[in-house]
Amino acid sequence: MDLDDFRGRAAGEHFLVVVSTARADGSIQSSVVNAGVMDHPRHGTPILGLVAAGGSVKLANLRARPWMTVTVRAGWRWTTVEGSTEIAGPDDPLTGVQDVPALLREVFVAAGGTHDDWVEYDATMARERRAAVLVTPTRIYGV
Repeated sequence: MDLDDFRGRAAGEHFLVVVSTARADGSIQSSVVNAGVMDHPRHGTPILGLVAAGGSVKLANLRARPWMTVTVRAGWRWTTVEGSTEIAGPDDPLTGVQDVPALLREVFVAAGGTHDDWVEYDATMARERRAAVLVTPTRIYGV
């Protein structure tokens, strides 16, 4: 299993995945989001990227415990990526990332998104204080 397996399965499922983070009490918080494979903006290593709302539980959990599990399912086959996370957004500056709006667009496109008006997209992302979540894989598995 590798990120190419993840990318292929995600593409067939409109890039919809389940992401899981750890709450302070150790229980798991999961949600469905769009995510895609892209290159890390600083060092070019293949990673997973997703966009999260500024006030989301995901971001609060990741700020305290920076790791995530991401699973995509296609029929009876699935791929899971576990990894450490970094956040780049208006409330979470990431060293080496100067242009957060460009990064958010890159993540959006990697996750299968298209947009007719990037100025409007950027304004919405800023208004909602959205952030890019970058997942560097430490383990990939599935069937």
